[in-house]
Amino acid sequence: MPGAGATGVPAPVTLVTGATRGIGLETARQLVQLGHVVHVGARSVQLDVTDDASVAAALVSIDAEQGRLDVLVHNAGVLEAGLDGPAALRSFDTNAAGVVRVTGAALPLLRRSSSPNVVTVSSSTGSFWAVTDPERPGFELPLALCAASEAAATVLTVQYAKAHPGIRFNPVEPGTTATDMTAAFGIGRPVQDSARVVVRLATLGADGPTGTLQDERGELRW
Repeated sequence: MPGAGATGVPAPVTLVTGATRGIGLETARQLVQLGHVVHVGARSVQLDVTDDASVAAALVSIDAEQGRLDVLVHNAGVLEAGLDGPAALRSFDTNAAGVVRVTGAALPLLRRSSSPNVVTVSSSTGSFWAVTDPERPGFELPLALCAASEAAATVLTVQYAKAHPGIRFNPVEPGTTATDMTAAFGIGRPVQDSARVVVRLATLGADGPTGTLQDERGELRW
């Protein structure tokens, strides 16, 4: 997706994984409107976050075309309603290991950015505080694997923030959203609202926070 940067100022180069629909696609649209050059995982670049070769090829393609990466949005995810070994492997392979694969491949390109920024679309269902609070939306949802793998994604992102202080890393709770994945539960707000939360984190300046779990109101407890 092309973007139009200000005259004389290079447009930010962004990769959004899992962006063929839902929050990811809307995040990409909003970033394009803000002038980003957005590469959409699985559409403008072939990118399967569960496949190392696919991830490596996608980042090689972006490198050849752009030479750098300014913003990485980890949005690819699965929601497994079951609770067994195969479902657990699928959940963690996409939601957690996918963050590791893509981040590892993207780091050389992010280091070439003057203001690199990584956002992991996570969930407060991966927070002990949230899942034990009856007032929180995820309290009664039977999504153990989603919660556990999102917790892993959140902690991984914070650990990357500690390991790479020159790059901003923040997991984000976008809010309960009506998407294809959540349709069975009949809950959530429009994707446009939740994507705005992701975009706010994705467009942080150099003085923005790093290593924090955020929602639209600010930093969340764990």
